[in-house]
This record gives sequence, structure tokens and C-alpha cells, in this order.
Amino acid sequence: MSTESSAGSGPRRQDGVGALSFPPVPFIDSHAHLAGESFDTDRDGALHRLRAAGGHGVICIGESLAAAARAQQLAERHPGDVWWTAGIHPHDAADYDPLRDASAIEAAMHEGAVAVGECGLDYHYDHSPRAQQRRAFADQLAIAQRTGRAVVVHTREAVDDTIVMVREAGQAGVRGVLHCFGGPAPLAEAALAVGWYCSFSGIITFKKWDDLDLLRLIPEDRLLVESDSPFLAPVPHRGHRNEPAWCAYTLRRLAEVRGVDPIALGEVVVHNTRRLFQL
Repeated sequence: MSTESSAGSGPRRQDGVGALSFPPVPFIDSHAHLAGESFDTDRDGALHRLRAAGGHGVICIGESLAAAARAQQLAERHPGDVWWTAGIHPHDAADYDPLRDASAIEAAMHEGAVAVGECGLDYHYDHSPRAQQRRAFADQLAIAQRTGRAVVVHTREAVDDTIVMVREAGQAGVRGVLHCFGGPAPLAEAALAVGWYCSFSGIITFKKWDDLDLLRLIPEDRLLVESDSPFLAPVPHRGHRNEPAWCAYTLRRLAEVRGVDPIALGEVVVHNTRRLFQL
């Protein structure tokens, strides 16, 4: 989940408009909150625009048990276009019940969820005590290990603890992705060392983004893209409600910085996403 949402300064508009100014490029949106109320008026339209932009589908994130239930319903209505996840966000770790919530998340993996999460650590807002965040995160990593599912990780200003927990999980065979990745490089290197992926969002199109080396650091076969919609709309739509179709801007920015063809990179990203989530 975007930090914009947590800070209470979310997108100002919810129009979902804006045709691409370039040909379609292939991608899968690896992280979107498409089942949330921001899309209640035009969810089908957002999926149509995703396809028109070249998108092959979207991973709908269940960052809470309630969100996961909505994501599951959406995925069941759109098989082959939408997949879903289930987890507990670190902001909500204070209310995490090891028995109730872990059982529900694990059951979701057997009901068709493609990943655990979004889960992780957020020491920027500290909406939940850090010890409870680590407990909830550890339990969800263990669920991913038991079920063979991937894990979608949110991390902010918790580099040291995230490195330790990701390294241990990866060495135990857990597959995962650092979502909405913004660095630093040592965190990426630790994740890559255990076979994990890094997913970039529209943030990399912002004028303030200047870490081009980070965009080149991630090997091509470990790259994902995401919208994190309805948050973090890319330039030129910043300030609007974000949507999955606009991953195309993020992909093109990655291709530009890396000096590669966007269609070729997009095909790799689609393959990476299918491989990680076993789609």
C-alpha cells in the first residue's frame, strides 16, 4: 500500500481517464488495490483500459482480510485477468491475531490466492509497535514457506530488519518481491541474493526521482512493475487516481533508463510476474 494513502494525502481526482500517448506495451500490474472503493464506479472500465494499454492482467492486493475477500470475488469474476493475494499490512499489525489471522491467510492460499501480503515492516509511520510488525511479518513469511506461495513485501525505513528477515526467508525457500521499491541498493542486493524480485511503481517517473543507478541495478529477470493504484499515479497523470493501465508509463521509463526496447522489456516483465506468482 502506498505511503500516500497512509499519510492521508491521497490522489485528488478519481476520473480514470487519459489515453496513452504511445503504442501499447506488454506488462502485468503486479500490485494494485483494484477491489477498493476508489474503483467502484468504473472497475470494469479500468480492466478494459488495462488491456488496451497492453496489460496482460493485474494482481489485486488483499492487504487485510476484508480486502482479500473483495479481491477474491473480483478475481473469480475475471479469471485470467485478475489474481488475488491475502495478508496483513504492517500498519494493522497491532490488531494481528496469530491464531485467527494466520489461519485465514493460510486458508486463502489454498483457495487460490497467488501470494501472501502485502505484509512487511513500516518504521516510518509506526502505526503498529515494531515488535508486533515483526511478529506478523514472520508469521506470514512462514505461511508462504508452508504453502509454496510468493510473498509481497512492504518496507519503509526498516532496512536492517527487512534484510535480516528477507535473507532468512529466502534461504528457507520463500519467493518474494519488494513492492514499490525505492531503495536503498543494499536492500535490493540482499533480496536479489536469495532470488527475490523488485517491483517499481510510478514514483520513478516523478521529477524528484534521481536514483537512475537503482533502476539499472536490478537484473532484467528480477524486474516487476506495478501501479499501486489508486495511489502514486505516474507523470503525466500525477494527482489523479492511479489505475493499472498506467503501469505502461513506468515500464517505458525503466526501458528508457536501461537503454532497451520497451516492448522487449515488457515481455520479460510479463514472464517474470508469471514465474514469481505461478500464474
